[in-house]
Amino acid sequence: MTASLEARVGQALQTRGWTLAVAESCTGGLIGHRVTHVSGSSAYFLGGVISYANRVKVELLGVSPATLDTDGAVSQATAEQMARGARERLSADIGLSVTGIAGPTGGTPDKPVGLTWIGIAGPDGTRSQRFVFEGDRAAVKQQASEAALRLLLYYLEPTNE
Repeated sequence: MTASLEARVGQALQTRGWTLAVAESCTGGLIGHRVTHVSGSSAYFLGGVISYANRVKVELLGVSPATLDTDGAVSQATAEQMARGARERLSADIGLSVTGIAGPTGGTPDKPVGLTWIGIAGPDGTRSQRFVFEGDRAAVKQQASEAALRLLLYYLEPTNE
């Protein structure tokens, strides 16, 4: 039987001896839920911040108000600052962030429903990736959590995915 994505992420973190912190917006804690669904995850998962409001992004994660004004909450810059903030504020080896528009409202022509940015901050810097998911709110949240965990696994095991 193949190990779940969450278990594979946990194993990769344990192999490296690294810890993980998350900063979630549109997924509302789903990533943290999935990671902690694995028995023994307390060995590598430190915790997270559900930063739904911009004020929380600024106050708890250190996202720049200027970034939010210029680029918006759903942007590459915000996702990267959220990931760095989670990593730094929780003293983790890896910070993983997700910010997006789950819908069904809130989309614009430039930022449609389903637009999601995922950020990863690690010892070698910060990176992010843009996605546009389809479906209802639950589907967008599920796809975003899946993509975030897959990106994290690829970051941890680049030759295995």
